[in-house]
Amino acid sequence: MTASPATRPPGLRRFLTEKPPQPERCELCAVAVEAGHRHLVDTEKRALVCACPPCALLMEQPGAAAGRFRTVPARYLTDPGHRLDESAWEALQIPVGVAFLFRNAALDRLVALYPSPAGATESELDPATWTDILGGSRLAELLEPDVEALLLRRTDGRFECHLVPIDICYELVGRMRLLWQGFDGGAEARAALDAFFANVARRVRPLGEVGHP
Repeated sequence: MTASPATRPPGLRRFLTEKPPQPERCELCAVAVEAGHRHLVDTEKRALVCACPPCALLMEQPGAAAGRFRTVPARYLTDPGHRLDESAWEALQIPVGVAFLFRNAALDRLVALYPSPAGATESELDPATWTDILGGSRLAELLEPDVEALLLRRTDGRFECHLVPIDICYELVGRMRLLWQGFDGGAEARAALDAFFANVARRVRPLGEVGHP
């Protein structure tokens, strides 16, 4: 199993530079959008695009835009009944303590990425490994292709696995690239990573609390 720098996802660029002074706009209707706006996945260009609330809602309808644009959901879920351990993490062969995995519908395969000083780095994941380690999780069954990810973290012997919107994963990658210093990322990057996961922890809901079996 090898890891190599992934081609930078087009939508990632918005998180790698300072925000421009002019307001961001919906990339479908050009209306100005506020901070915290929704995103769409352009499945043809493999890119994240900004969306105003009406356009995000429109693209949630079946058949909208012939399926080209998919609205990134806003749900954050965790499965208290599924636990990772050290052996599972070692089997994933991810060299850092954070990674996210999503299903690329066009390629019909799982993609595993992790933050690095160069941006998002792809780790080739054997489908059998995915099935053995994460396939039994109810989160894996609920994962929406292209627009959601399983976000994993190992820290101090603890393991986290959450289903999250994919745009926040690319936001994390961009933030880490901007802050990374030295071999291990440095204190500022570690503090940003802790703050990011603290925010995720505040937002996630156990499956049983949100109507899932």
